[in-house]
Amino acid sequence: MSTTPSHTQRWRAKVTSAGVIEILEEEAGELGSREARVAMRLAGVCGSDTHAFHGRHPQMKIPYYPGHEVVGIVEEVGSDVTGLAVGTRVTPEPTLPCGTCKTCRAGHENVCENLEFFGCGFREGGMAQTFTIRADRLRVVPEDLTDDQALLIEPLATPVHAARLAGDIRGKAVLIHGCGTIGLLMLAAARAAGARRIVMSDLLESKREIAARVGADATIDAGSATFVDDAREALGETADVIFDCVSVQSTVSASTAIVAKAGTIVIVGVPSRPVEIDLPTVQDRQIAVLGSATYVLEDYEAAIEIIRSGAVDPAVMLSSRFPYTRTQDAFDLASTGTEIKVVVTA
Repeated sequence: MSTTPSHTQRWRAKVTSAGVIEILEEEAGELGSREARVAMRLAGVCGSDTHAFHGRHPQMKIPYYPGHEVVGIVEEVGSDVTGLAVGTRVTPEPTLPCGTCKTCRAGHENVCENLEFFGCGFREGGMAQTFTIRADRLRVVPEDLTDDQALLIEPLATPVHAARLAGDIRGKAVLIHGCGTIGLLMLAAARAAGARRIVMSDLLESKREIAARVGADATIDAGSATFVDDAREALGETADVIFDCVSVQSTVSASTAIVAKAGTIVIVGVPSRPVEIDLPTVQDRQIAVLGSATYVLEDYEAAIEIIRSGAVDPAVMLSSRFPYTRTQDAFDLASTGTEIKVVVTA
């Protein structure tokens, strides 16, 4: 166990107002007895970050300290921490459940009744020279994964969780709304779960081209006036399962028209505002509409195996990089919607 911090000063990023992110120089945070101090190596800019950056996230409010997709090195551990050595490469599982509420006891700690979320409104975020977090929420990065691969564990765990909630999708026809980070990772998760045919949609042709290159069976223009017909034609049938990684009114409305009777719609993307759903159709056609929120440990473990298999290419997913001194530029570029994953480096 280390008892002396490697330094007392640190930089860290803070979203201070809508569209503005600052790099602060300040004292390093106190280390709790059950916490670890981690030095950041890489941090990803998430879609949730860009929503919150512009004041459009339903839960994350400004000001906040961003960064929950992180790879770093353990610098110090608290007095009560065991089994985690200084120098270990880690990635946080950023959900911080209480472990004792009714929901946690039922095994749904990702939707804990008292949930805190590292990098999403918590007192600490991962876009910092060092950060502190409960040591039990740090996952050791396997030695055979690169830092770039490790950065994708957390975002991939979200689609893995969604695919698991959808049930057995082996041999089924799947539609995925969105060809951004989560949509492309949803493709990998659905393929790993055995989906037979996967069609993806997006407004941007450039993103549809990437989806086709990494394994989508077909792609369609989400802005087409004949979108519903185009989707059914590309699928060759109705969709058994739809994963909505966009979660806006147009995608939700289209989903109820495209999904099969007794089919399933999984809401994966974070909606920035309420949407209406065609409830008479949902009832009459016995459609299941599921919300999917983050992940649990088994999803992290499955994500690691998918990445290890080579099914996710970091060279495709990590599209732009900025040093931490240009975090504002990283967020501005990520907010355009043209990138897959923007990365901030230490």
